[in-house]
Amino acid sequence: MSINSEKIINIKELPEIALSVASNLYHSGKVFIYPTDTIYGIGGNPFDRDAVRRIAEIKGRNENKQFIWLINNIDNLLNYAEINLEQHLDFLQSIWPAPVSVVLNLNERTKRIVEFETVAIRIPKNDFCQNLLREIGQPLISTSVNRSGQHPTNNIEEIEQEYLEKVDALIYSPGPVTQISSTIIDLTTAKPKLIREGSIKFVELLKNLN
Repeated sequence: MSINSEKIINIKELPEIALSVASNLYHSGKVFIYPTDTIYGIGGNPFDRDAVRRIAEIKGRNENKQFIWLINNIDNLLNYAEINLEQHLDFLQSIWPAPVSVVLNLNERTKRIVEFETVAIRIPKNDFCQNLLREIGQPLISTSVNRSGQHPTNNIEEIEQEYLEKVDALIYSPGPVTQISSTIIDLTTAKPKLIREGSIKFVELLKNLN
């Protein structure tokens, strides 16, 4: 790995620089690769059309297809999404932070900005993500590092070789990372629906729904 590259930052060695670089890139409409509580993700500002378009191009997918968002807490989440049932709010408070992404209805203001009705969003169980999300104070795009239709790339050497020239920074954490994507459930209606099962089983999640 080209450890000395200015575009590659080791979180363990340079935690403050990694956080500062990621925050600055986010606010300037750039895109970067970073570790999450599941697999490595491509990140950027979901309200910056150029950043969204660029991430879609990297993945080779239609930019009209929504990306997962990460956010730091439920209070911040409620600035963008609607949770109309008390049991749903209790459910989310009981499961997060965790590798579980939940599809929610966006509020009217956010719909007008992003031109989507819903979004899959989660509070990640990852220190770097939490620190970054507190720093930026807004949602962060999280989408797997791969071309659309292919398996996610989670090996740092492979990511550097295939994607470093396509992004503005590669922020990584040494050591093993999970190989499993988040579980995704739909909570836009009263009854939760499973969209994708990941590391946490749907049947286990339902035990938290009162």
